[in-house]
Amino acid sequence: MKVLITDPLSEEGVDYLKQQPGLDVLCHLELSSEDLLSEIRDVEGLIVRSKTQVTEDVIEAAQRLRVIGRAGAGVDNIDLEAATRKGVVVMNTPGGNSVSVAEHTFALLLAWARKIPIADPSLRAGAWNKKALIGQELQNKTLGLIGLGKIGSLIAQRAQSFQMKVLAYDPFVSEEYTRDLGVELRSLEDVLAESDFVSLHAPLNENTKGMICESTLHLMKKGALLINAARGDLVVEEDLAEALDKGHLGGAALDVFENEPKIHPLLLASKQTVLTPHIAGSTVEAQSKVGYDIAQQVAAYLQDEVIVNAVNFPSVTPQVLEQIQPYLSLGEKLGSFISQVSDLRLSEIGIRYYGDFTQVSYKLISNYILKAILKPILSEEINQVNARSFAKERGIAVIETVSTRQRSYSNLISIQLRSSQKTEWIEGAILHTGNLRLVSIDGIPVETELGKQILFIRNQDTPGVIGQVGTILGEAKINIASFVLGRDGDGAHAVGVVNADGKIPEEVLQRIRSIPAVNFALLICL
Repeated sequence: MKVLITDPLSEEGVDYLKQQPGLDVLCHLELSSEDLLSEIRDVEGLIVRSKTQVTEDVIEAAQRLRVIGRAGAGVDNIDLEAATRKGVVVMNTPGGNSVSVAEHTFALLLAWARKIPIADPSLRAGAWNKKALIGQELQNKTLGLIGLGKIGSLIAQRAQSFQMKVLAYDPFVSEEYTRDLGVELRSLEDVLAESDFVSLHAPLNENTKGMICESTLHLMKKGALLINAARGDLVVEEDLAEALDKGHLGGAALDVFENEPKIHPLLLASKQTVLTPHIAGSTVEAQSKVGYDIAQQVAAYLQDEVIVNAVNFPSVTPQVLEQIQPYLSLGEKLGSFISQVSDLRLSEIGIRYYGDFTQVSYKLISNYILKAILKPILSEEINQVNARSFAKERGIAVIETVSTRQRSYSNLISIQLRSSQKTEWIEGAILHTGNLRLVSIDGIPVETELGKQILFIRNQDTPGVIGQVGTILGEAKINIASFVLGRDGDGAHAVGVVNADGKIPEEVLQRIRSIPAVNFALLICL
């Protein structure tokens, strides 16, 4: 079995593969696109880093390809849809460089605090400017973390060694976890306002892109430092440059940028910045670890069909997968729906299966549910394989039960998201025709299909809501596939679920939200 390596891999990883019986290891670096198409034809395993572009054409040209291994976390350079369609497992090595990124973040912080980037060239130029290079201590200062995933947690631990106070904003981490970590949970506004140093570790998504902009920069302490070794697009660089120029911020220490490798010229020219070329994860140890890990994973799959850290394929046999596929789809849609609606600080996820699930691999269904719930809120690469472990790392308890109690629907899935103060609840089932149905929200019956574009409404149970919503959608030329309204037991509150044939623009949503009886309206995309 041929294994092709097209990007630099650690010596430990290459040696491990070469020692495995039955594997023929080929190292061809710097291949052109045309050469890659030729080399890939009879290869069963492909190992890459971030440079090689594994496009649909490459995957289609591979006649025997079974697995693609990414030495690192991100898989943006791999066409996952094409790989999945062709039955190719894609694996990565999440978390392999977490320590490296955490340490680099502290290196940026210390470099700025002690003016090292200025002191070194100044001294080499013959100057002895001690008075101009007075720095500041970290002890008794406040570090604010935006995001408290694996890297953020490592930084929190290191900050406490410097006797720093650590605040964190992360709406999706439990209070128990942060308490054990010795970190105070605060609102985003409080973290920005109270911190001497603010370090970003949030995932990049529609909600976080550009989250550090003119309005949020204005909330930061005058003279504070902003650190970003996470994602360049979290920061609007034009606004950051202006905040530095006006003297509101004391500095910025950046390893990632909006348009890499291009850097905003004002940031390059500023004496208040410390800049590095996206090297936070680039250490000998990290490269060695991810190289060795991916070598082990690819070999295990090719030799024994053991799947570890797959990002596009469940770890089950094809026969079992075919049996539970409808339930995987239902669970994923329900998890995605409630995740988009919820604003809870999660402490527990309860999943209950009703019906004959004792003969089904319901643990895998739960993994798909957890992936859908956690994916929008975590910076790590979340998939059905690692979702459970990430929930555990975040201190989120996962409780799964199977009940034989008779319900109105056979083989029903019930999901509850819980915080210390509140519970949110969704249920779904599969009809005998194979149709995926949403059957209740927060205990209110709303039997309807789970379409791609769903308008979800919470409203006071007063006359005219359906008519007003229908009129607004009609005026916007949005066709309604179905409209279901459910009422709670006391008749005071109701929920509406509208399946639309097209996406509902934000201005239309604002009109619906302006209806006096409507308390909440959101477009759910499944």
